[in-house]
Amino acid sequence: MIKIDRFLSMLLLITFFSANAYGAGLSLPGGLSRIANLEPGGKTEGKILVRNDSAEPQTVKAYQTDYLFYADGQNIYGKPGTDTRSNASWVTFFPQRLEVLPKEVGVINYVVQVPADSKSSGTFWSILMVEPVSKESPEVSDKPGKINVGISTVVRYAVQIITNLGDSGERKLKFLDKQLTKADKDLILQVDLENTGQGSLTPTVWAELFDEKGSSIGRFEGGRVRIFPTCSARFKVNLSDAPKGKYSALVVADNGDDNVFGARYQLEVP
Repeated sequence: MIKIDRFLSMLLLITFFSANAYGAGLSLPGGLSRIANLEPGGKTEGKILVRNDSAEPQTVKAYQTDYLFYADGQNIYGKPGTDTRSNASWVTFFPQRLEVLPKEVGVINYVVQVPADSKSSGTFWSILMVEPVSKESPEVSDKPGKINVGISTVVRYAVQIITNLGDSGERKLKFLDKQLTKADKDLILQVDLENTGQGSLTPTVWAELFDEKGSSIGRFEGGRVRIFPTCSARFKVNLSDAPKGKYSALVVADNGDDNVFGARYQLEVP
């Protein structure tokens, strides 16, 4: 009987709430990346602005994670400082929690301090996550011991804190795989690229098709994405406007500087 009473007591403390989206009224006006070029011992400071466009006060918390991503769609937010190119230990920030009033802007300050004895080069990065805390969360609840059970959607913002150290390291890009696919009515050339160097790259990818006579039939754009070292990304080139036929495709990844990479593929547009 004692066990049953305790179980019933727990049930009385549970509050069910309907599904809600938290953070929908929040925005970060300064964007989702902060980049600094530093030397060993160097330091930079910055701010992350959090705007509340809703009619209610919103509590937000800030915390760190590492970040890796891959061409197959994986996004890994690991424990801060575990990745070999994490700069999480260089980053301090405050406050860790703040309340942003309606129609106002809150500020999270951060400092990046590179160790003076660092002998590394290239790009280092981590995430400063900004996440709203729901009113039903035990973190902000004014009813200790109450358990809230239900489904909620939380919109969180991952701000990339990026440090290019020294000469930014060797720049290398590897063409992993290509595939011609159909997406709805579009013909898409998928190209997976991996950053195998030390420095971050932000290539613009495009493909130029040459027919069997060697004549160009046009250039087709595939977008622009930042790729960190050890990470990879998938670029999609829309070839729907290409006439049927066999082609030699020159795929170019242009970083906008001296770092330009390319590969040739044979393909057939059905």
